[in-house]
Formats: sequence, C-alpha cells, structure tokens
Amino acid sequence: MTTKAHPLLSWSPEAVVFDCDGTLMDTERHWQDARSQVFREFGLRPLPGFAERAKGVHYTDCGRLMAEESDKPHLAGELTESLLTHFMELVADDPVTMPGAAEFVRRLSGRLPLAVASNCPLEVVEMSLERAGLLHHFRHLVVPDEPAARAAPGSATVRPKPWPDVYARAAWLCGADPDSTLAVEDSLTGIESARRAGLRVLGVGPRPGEEDASRADLWVTTLHSPVLLAWVRAHVPQQGGSAAG
Repeated sequence: MTTKAHPLLSWSPEAVVFDCDGTLMDTERHWQDARSQVFREFGLRPLPGFAERAKGVHYTDCGRLMAEESDKPHLAGELTESLLTHFMELVADDPVTMPGAAEFVRRLSGRLPLAVASNCPLEVVEMSLERAGLLHHFRHLVVPDEPAARAAPGSATVRPKPWPDVYARAAWLCGADPDSTLAVEDSLTGIESARRAGLRVLGVGPRPGEEDASRADLWVTTLHSPVLLAWVRAHVPQQGGSAAG
C-alpha cells in the first residue's frame, strides 16, 4: 500500500501528541555523546549494541543499564547523574529540530490540541522546545512523575515509556479519547507506549525492519513530507485559536 492510499491519511484526529527526542528535537545524538562521555569518565566500555538498547529509554533506566552491563551496579546513581549533566550541557549548546518537525508542528498548531509526551526531564523538554521556538505551540508537556499530570484518573505515578502513562495522560489533558489521538514517535519504546495507551501511531525516521515498522500505523522517513502536509490541509480543519505555552 502506498503512503498516499494509507487509511491513517483519511482520518481526522482530535489531538496530536509528539515524542520529543528524535521526533521533534535532534537530541538522540546528544544522548549518544553524553553516554560516551560518561563511559570515558568512569573508565568503562559499552557492550556491542548498547546504543540501540538505550534508544528511547528513560535516562534513569539508561544509567542503570550502563551500570549493569559494565558489571558495576553500585555506580548506577553516579552514572545516571553524570549522564543527565552531560546531556543538558550538550542540548543547551546545540538545540536542533528534526527535519520537517517545526513546519509540521506549525501547520497543526491552532487546528487541534498538541502535546508532548517524553521520557526526558521536564526542564530538558522545556529548554529544548523553547530554544527551538516551538514551546508555545504545545498545550501540555507530560513526562514521567510530572506532578501536573497526576490529576488524571488512574495511578498516582506517571511511569516512563514503554509504560502507557505519558501518552494516556497527554490525551486526557488534551480532552481527547486515546483512540482519537495520534502519537508521533521515532523509537520502538515510544511506539509501544503509545500503542498500549490506545493511540494511533505515526512512526518517523529511518525505517526499521518490517516487523518493527508494522507496530506503527504508518511509517515515514521524515516529517518534511508533502503527503503529511496535504493530510493536514484536508483532514485537520482550521478551528481557530492558538495553543497556550
């Protein structure tokens, strides 16, 4: 089936929830660089395939994974703290959006509620989006353990992806049913989170193997796509009003 004929592109969502790292912001390379710096700082060496296992993982789980795979479980706390410090320094120095992300967000903004569901700390998401000029387009930012999200029904704690919590909270805060909400994701961890929350999923980035790609409703290599922009014009009607920052 071609992209133009895909059923998702004949659907009108009630809200759109974006992942941040690797979807809106080109920060996955910052995480990779930060992990490399931490490994060097502690005199450790990652096992083969570590970068792929760490992609999309909450930074506290990543620090724990680094410690466990290095056979240094007692260093988990120190590795996690160092990882976040290095990452925030890198993001502050070089905030870059993913290809087509800014235009896609601006086309959707004002047409329907937009939110971000991320595994990053809130201050990292806010800083990244603010420096990229995108923060004001989003009504809600939902991250693990974010107190503002705990008013939603269900568990008192917002758990990180691949748990469904961040996407379920984001849809609820936008006033949309999960099955009427679109998630935009680049990682398999995030796709699993969105699917478990009941959202439809647009996967973006280098296409994985067919089995993994099929976990998203539709996969595109970039948000800089005439087909997606045509979909916005045809199926996301202008409703007026702008999102609050």
